[in-house]
Amino acid sequence: MHPKKRRARSAVTLTVGLATLFPVASHAADQSLDPIVVTATRQATRTNELTSDVSVITREEIEQAGESTLAQLLARQPGIQYVENGGAGSNASIFIRGANSNQSIVLVDGQRIGSATTGSPTLSRIPLDQIERIEILRGPASSLYGADAIGGVIQIFTRRGEGPPRVNASTGYGSYNTSDTTVGIAGGSELVSYSVQAAYLNTDGFNTIRNRKNLYYNADRDGYWNRNLSANFALRPAKGQEIGLNLLASNGTNQYDSNDFSALGAAKNYNSEQTVSTYSIYTRNRLLEAWTSTLRVGRSIDDLKDYAGSERTSTFRTNMDLLSWQNDIRLPIGEALLAYEYNKQRVSSSTDYTVSERTINSLLAGWNASIDRHRLQLNLRRDDNSQFGGETTGSAGYGYQFTPEWRAHISYGTAFRAPTFNELYFPASGFFAGGNPDLKPETARNTEFGIDWERAGQRFAAVFYDNQVSNLIEYRPPTYAPVNVSKASLRGATLTYDGRFAEWGLGVAVDFLDPRNEGQGPNQGNLLARRAENQMSSYLTRTLGDWDLRAEWKLVGRRYDDPANLIELGGYGLVNLYADYRLQRDWALFARANNIFNKDYQTANDYATAGANVFVGLRYTPR
Repeated sequence: MHPKKRRARSAVTLTVGLATLFPVASHAADQSLDPIVVTATRQATRTNELTSDVSVITREEIEQAGESTLAQLLARQPGIQYVENGGAGSNASIFIRGANSNQSIVLVDGQRIGSATTGSPTLSRIPLDQIERIEILRGPASSLYGADAIGGVIQIFTRRGEGPPRVNASTGYGSYNTSDTTVGIAGGSELVSYSVQAAYLNTDGFNTIRNRKNLYYNADRDGYWNRNLSANFALRPAKGQEIGLNLLASNGTNQYDSNDFSALGAAKNYNSEQTVSTYSIYTRNRLLEAWTSTLRVGRSIDDLKDYAGSERTSTFRTNMDLLSWQNDIRLPIGEALLAYEYNKQRVSSSTDYTVSERTINSLLAGWNASIDRHRLQLNLRRDDNSQFGGETTGSAGYGYQFTPEWRAHISYGTAFRAPTFNELYFPASGFFAGGNPDLKPETARNTEFGIDWERAGQRFAAVFYDNQVSNLIEYRPPTYAPVNVSKASLRGATLTYDGRFAEWGLGVAVDFLDPRNEGQGPNQGNLLARRAENQMSSYLTRTLGDWDLRAEWKLVGRRYDDPANLIELGGYGLVNLYADYRLQRDWALFARANNIFNKDYQTANDYATAGANVFVGLRYTPR
């Protein structure tokens, strides 16, 4: 049997196995396009039973990403745009449906990651080598995950093991003197499963500042190296009983150009060393036939150190401790969710914050049901924050399966973002008045409608949304103290198509977005910075014997780099190519060429992006 067909057959077997645990309504459409996800409801649910907008990135797609970063991979998905201040390892931000980068959550194996000082997840330190699967939930989700889920939630699952013990490895080399090597072992049985993966990435990079007049300009290459490790273990001593451990640790250092403004000297190289790690233990127990309890304890760490030469200039470390107890209860109609979460965030820094820790206690409840042609989801959550008090969020969704091919959903949800430690307590200096401890959370109200069509390996979907964000925190002159004064309107639509035709595959996603500043002031009515009103991502694949071929075309419209809409960033188009060749049953040679027409473009003003580049490698994956 051809390895690709064997992999597809395994996927079908897994889907059928999960379906026996989570029954699917008789009106479900093509099952091959309906994977089981957990992020949208916190319970295993088929995508065709959801009342929300979700997509999945598989391991196969991740392998085809070549030397791309996580932010670049995410930006190929519907509803997501990205900004990178340079190459690999540099600061990266994503905007889900136009929401700010600190208005979305990133989870790794159920554990939130990110900095409590900036409020943003550290995407640049999450290595693609360690990722098995990514689930993307678009739209407000605070009723499931608490603060900061205004734009959506991205959940990353690290690599797992099953079957006989198998060693896997890959290595590659490419442009900018880039090398990337991964090695691991994985396996499992009904009693135990495990996976341990380690990887090392190194690149000379390119000069991140492109404008010679920029005070940060330094004509050198800004390199990056990263070493990372993931480990997953699960023990199942009896049916319905499981104890497990999840671990991810990634340490990387990138060079960047900056300037000592006190001396106004020439720009020079600075180094940023950052470690992102998360680990947790859990126990999942079927206490009764209809009641499953999951208890998880974990910690995530975001540790950043900046250096000028060998001298350390700043340190920012965030520890986030999590205790969660989730109960899934199967009811005569549908399934209930009852959970408690405790989260403690602690900041240690070279900057002296007047308050350095906070705790959040949360209670949440939910109900999901698939009744004949009807799909229903209700969620309610209460978060009590030691800094600013309580916040209650909720959501309701309804879906209907008109025919085996057509279904639609409508939903309403609220969300909020908690002020960061920087916004609340950053010390005053010079003309900057410092943080504002009286800040209120940002809040959002979202309404959306979606329609899906599926048949014979093809799917079309359209989603329309209107997200109104209030109490936006803005830094205003002359003191530049953060205040709750702004509003934003995030309206848009996403159209997607995916299809399979024998050995061919085709996908197109088109986004229309109107991200407006609705607050009072000089920027009222302006587009939010660095968001394009239109973008398109597409791909074409072909299998030819032992060859797998893929072409990608991405178009991004013009944007403005600043809230005043004075600095325009031109639109751009990129073409990428990928190919892999099956040398033997377990060996494959692969190559990826990005930006093959050497397009000169920017995602942030004055910051360079990679030109035409190639990455070639060899992969060993036992089947």
